[in-house]
Amino acid sequence: MSDALRFVIDHRAEVVQHSVEHLRISGISLLLALAVALPVALWLAHTGRGGFLAINASNVGRALPSLAIIALVFSLPGFGLSQNTAIFALVLLGIPPVLTNAYVGVRGVDRDVVEAARGMGMRGTEILRGVELPLAAPVIMAGVRTAAVQIVATATLGTLVGAGGLGVFIVDGIASSDTGRLIAGAGLVALLAIVIDVGFGVLERAMTPAGLAVGRGSEHARRRGGRRGRGDQVLADQARRSGAA
Repeated sequence: MSDALRFVIDHRAEVVQHSVEHLRISGISLLLALAVALPVALWLAHTGRGGFLAINASNVGRALPSLAIIALVFSLPGFGLSQNTAIFALVLLGIPPVLTNAYVGVRGVDRDVVEAARGMGMRGTEILRGVELPLAAPVIMAGVRTAAVQIVATATLGTLVGAGGLGVFIVDGIASSDTGRLIAGAGLVALLAIVIDVGFGVLERAMTPAGLAVGRGSEHARRRGGRRGRGDQVLADQARRSGAA
C-alpha cells in the first residue's frame, strides 16, 4: 500500500491526466446511454407496451461479459484501437439498467393517480411530465446510479483498446511487474466508483418527492419497530386521551 501511495504522489500529473480521461469516457458513455434508453423506456411505460423488452433488458445486460462486448465492438468495421470503441461498448452496458428502471418506475406509479390527472384534463405528455416522472424519479435515478458505477468500473478495460483512463496503470503494472503502479490504478478506480456511487445516491435522495421520502421513512420505522413500535403507539394514544380528558 505504501508503494501505491508513493506512486500516486510521485506521478500526480499522470494520475490527474488519466483520471480526467476516465471521467470523460465514462461521462460521455453515460450521457449517450441516457439519451438512448430514457426516451424509449418512458414511451414504453407511458403507453404500457414493450414490458417484456424492458424487464429482460437488464438480465441480458448482466449476462454479457464486459470484456466480450468490448472485444466484439473492437472487431466491428470502423472501430479498432480508439476511445470510440470503448465508449460504444460502455453505452451498450449502460442502457439496460436505465431502460429497466425507468420502465418499472413509471409503470409503478399508482394508476388511480394517473386517472385522476387525466380526469382533470391533463394530456398524455402533461401526465408523464407532471405526474409520472416526479413519482418515478427515485427509481429512475437508481437505474442511472447503477449504470454510472458500472460504466466507471468497466471503463478500466478501455485501456485494452487504446482508450486511456486509469486502466493504464493496471495494464502497465502487470506488464512491468510493478506492484505499486498496479495497486495504485486499482485503488483509484475503486475510489472513483465509490465517489460516483455516493454522489448519485445523494442526487437520488434529493430527487425523491418529500411525500415519498416521509412515506418510506414511516414504513421503514414500522418494519423495524415491530411490537415495540405498536406499544409506543398505544402509549401515545393513551397520553392523548388523558390530555383530552
